[in-house]
Amino acid sequence: MVLHPQAKVRVVGQDVTFCCKASGTPVPKKYYWYHNGTLLERKVHRYGSRLVLRGLAPEQAGTYHCKASTEAGAIKSAPAQLTVLAQGQQSCKPEPEPSLVELPSECPQDAAGSRYYNVGRCPPAPCAGSPSEQSGCRADTGRCCGVRRMEMREIPCAGFLLPIKVVAECGCGPCTQPRVLVQGRVTAADTGEPLRFGQIFLGGRKVGFTGYKGSFTIEVPPDTQRLVARFVDRQQRFVDAVKVLPFNRRGGAVYQEVKMLRKKEPVDLDGSQSNAIPLGEASGREPVGELVLPAGAFLRPSGEVFRGTVKASVTFLDPRDMATTNAASSDLSFADAEGEIVPLRTYGMFAVDFREGETGAVLQTGPVEVRMDAGQVRMPEHLQKMKLWSLNPETGLWEEEGVLRPARGSRGKREERTFLVGNLEIRERRLFNLDVPEDRRCFVKVRAYSNEKFNPYEQLEGVVISLINLEPQPGYPANPRAWGRFDSVVTGPNGACLPAFCDGQRPDAYSAYVTATLGGEELEAVASSPKLNPNAIGVSQPYLGKLGYRRLDHDDPDLKKTAFQINVAKPDPNNVDETNGPIYPYRSLEECEEAPVSANHLRFYRVEVDKYEYNVVPFKESDLTSWTGDYLSWWPNPQEFRACFIKVQIEGPQEYMVRSRNVGGSHPRTRGQLYGLRDTRSVRDTLLENTSGACVEFKCSGMLFDQSLVDRTLVSIVPQGSCHHTAVNSLLREYLSRHPPVAENNHTAAFTMLAPVDPLGHNYGIYTVTDQNPRLAKEIAIGRCFDGTSDGFSREMKADAGTAVTFTCQERPAGRESFFQRLLTAPAEA
Repeated sequence: MVLHPQAKVRVVGQDVTFCCKASGTPVPKKYYWYHNGTLLERKVHRYGSRLVLRGLAPEQAGTYHCKASTEAGAIKSAPAQLTVLAQGQQSCKPEPEPSLVELPSECPQDAAGSRYYNVGRCPPAPCAGSPSEQSGCRADTGRCCGVRRMEMREIPCAGFLLPIKVVAECGCGPCTQPRVLVQGRVTAADTGEPLRFGQIFLGGRKVGFTGYKGSFTIEVPPDTQRLVARFVDRQQRFVDAVKVLPFNRRGGAVYQEVKMLRKKEPVDLDGSQSNAIPLGEASGREPVGELVLPAGAFLRPSGEVFRGTVKASVTFLDPRDMATTNAASSDLSFADAEGEIVPLRTYGMFAVDFREGETGAVLQTGPVEVRMDAGQVRMPEHLQKMKLWSLNPETGLWEEEGVLRPARGSRGKREERTFLVGNLEIRERRLFNLDVPEDRRCFVKVRAYSNEKFNPYEQLEGVVISLINLEPQPGYPANPRAWGRFDSVVTGPNGACLPAFCDGQRPDAYSAYVTATLGGEELEAVASSPKLNPNAIGVSQPYLGKLGYRRLDHDDPDLKKTAFQINVAKPDPNNVDETNGPIYPYRSLEECEEAPVSANHLRFYRVEVDKYEYNVVPFKESDLTSWTGDYLSWWPNPQEFRACFIKVQIEGPQEYMVRSRNVGGSHPRTRGQLYGLRDTRSVRDTLLENTSGACVEFKCSGMLFDQSLVDRTLVSIVPQGSCHHTAVNSLLREYLSRHPPVAENNHTAAFTMLAPVDPLGHNYGIYTVTDQNPRLAKEIAIGRCFDGTSDGFSREMKADAGTAVTFTCQERPAGRESFFQRLLTAPAEA
């Protein structure tokens, strides 16, 4: 499906047009349209690939999708929502929805003991399309609900008034159009070697290359529902990787690590003889099966039989090896007869590369036999459904090549055994798969939070949640026999629902291994030992016990805390304890997606020790549509985010909180006005005694949102404690003196500068990264800052490398306030 219908908002009496388009061989010409799952009569609506509804009535609201079909198969589009408003009804309510931000620690708590303040938000819903848009196929691009008016308020804190802007009124206006990107790195699954200058294809179109370190950026085309990318090694050392990449439809970049499977070394075969190549014989295991090539099976592209020496490379991806999951291609899905995309459960994939021994010319094959050992199939019900599939590299969908049927056979002098046997012809370089369609399906609800308080208003969007389906060994749930499939979903404002195999009769028939990453950073799962805490995990008993929740370090504290495993026990509809999540039947996707935060769900959280951010103009970095154009906005451009950090070295006996206070420095509209605060605790350098380092974010200098004048942000760096700065990077000091005005530094307990406009680097102790995702920009900059280099990355603090300013701190006499404390209590005097 190359064009999907788009969501629309209309007023009663207006017209609307939905369009879809499918490609294939033969070209699809029959289209069917459905409203809320019910087929619309072709004679009444006179539709083809385009559906036009005139003079809309309220009952025509709902979901619409199309199905395209040929004699070769069918495919369904994604559903599109039609909202029909009554005359005079507003699609954007002027009253903002509640949205809470945390105030600095020196601000008073309210009567309920909370330091959270309601700043309001406008939901980014589309507004009704104009009459000129009523006949278009594309989404209504014109107007969305957004901020119409903001008010400045001041909150009395300890010794000062904290400015904060709140949403006063919502209204329809131009939609924020953030870019949608997928970024990442392509490396070898076995050695981590980067794929340098590899080709990247979307569909059949080449869109670029990977970088020297294997990095890539893909801009997601508009209206994309399923992003299928193919990575090709021009040196042919690796099997082509076909990946279905998750992305955030609300904008920004999602980070993905792509692993490529190294091709197996070729062996010499005699083309005039019959040959058998084992599939999956590595690591001392019994092979899953074998590829049998009869004499004369190899063909040149002209059809001529080749009987000489053949260089044969057959690379098998074995799901019995848990480490192979991230190297598997596609998302293991196929389109059924009704055009619905449904999942497969794999028993192994293999790629073949046959070449003439002397010239290296590519060879095809006539009919060859694939034999699979039935003893490797532990679920008896799968024996009757096993099929052979090949991967379409443009759609990322598996296509049926044939059925595997039982047959008797033997291996050499060993015992007789049953094989599943199928046939295929290899006419092009594709990946092949031994799979069964699996109809025991559910959804698993997962949410990600910014910290372990699990506040509903501190959920993270743009987190990639990955779920690997496992087949456990009976009695050994922590030691699975094999993996079966994998899925990744990006969290939205209400979490994520991940498809998974499940079973209603045997809760442990399938288990799932779940992880979460944000910008390449792994989030932490909730602990399962020494005692399960249902309130922290997010699932109530007794269902939690049935799921068997275990974090990865449950039995071994040395293991990572960034994954958990559960039994995917299908909920019993007659048991009230199992009707509120976190597992939902497959037909209840909408219920899963719309479940309130109070419903059962599984959790990840970001580990941020002693870190705090405050923006005068509120902005949720995981939701780029929450950006507001304002002179005091921390980020002036919603399509490009520039993160700036300064590295501070602290010589003292403990770790210290370090604050950056950021105010307008040179722009006439913002001079002296607060942009925001950043607090970060310093991190000890394990190699240096009594030394720690802090990477502190500050607001970059540059154009403000109107793109007319540059502002040099006035940045003050203040450590907590009895501290005074003892050294300033000489290159930074020289740069600041050559780019006036120079900020006064008349108090030794703080360092003040008018932030540089240029992106300096580690030699100056300044780290600047620009990206379409603010969190990713900050993560990269922090990694470089910790490392003290402009192109490295580290999670271990190297406090004396690439430093901008050094403070010396000591224990102060009892009863004497530090400058940091005086800044909190009486900033004017300080």
